[in-house]
Amino acid sequence: MTLEEIAGTLTELFSAEVVKSIAPGSWQVETPDFRLLVLLSEDNTWLRVLLPIMPLQEAAAFLTQFLEANFDDTQETRYAVYDGVVWGVFQHNSGTLTNADFANAIARLISLYEAGVNDVFNNLVETRIREIVKAAKQQGQSLAATMQNLDRFYAEGLLGDIDQNPQGREQVLAAWRQRLERLWVEI
Repeated sequence: MTLEEIAGTLTELFSAEVVKSIAPGSWQVETPDFRLLVLLSEDNTWLRVLLPIMPLQEAAAFLTQFLEANFDDTQETRYAVYDGVVWGVFQHNSGTLTNADFANAIARLISLYEAGVNDVFNNLVETRIREIVKAAKQQGQSLAATMQNLDRFYAEGLLGDIDQNPQGREQVLAAWRQRLERLWVEI
């Protein structure tokens, strides 16, 4: 892609008002929701698109899940950590990059940004529920007994918020029950 093609694609995807050239071969897209950076290497052979996702401090508990997402889910984009921030990153040789691939990569980065920690949190929860099912089955517990234990843990404040109202607690337990029932037969 040439500099003109990059600038044109950015303007098509966003608008001329939010796309700013910040230096030769560098653009910033500033929207009310996010700030996207597009940078070319000094020799214009390598393109990098960056989108800050969240402060590292907020994401620290989920770093393993971010790395697992890089392996399985993020496709041509990646999560990266730099200067106390978790970033969505896309890098490609600018000579072989097509407009469609560039636009798709930007869409994917925005998707990672919008998901924030939700997708990796859900993966963590799924892993933990699988561990609960395995442990319960190794101890010879039934699904009903496992649910009773979780209900007791919520009642005692070991899980969830002890000050949670009964309706909220029932919604959480229903979600646990649904996931446990689904995974109980798989594991």
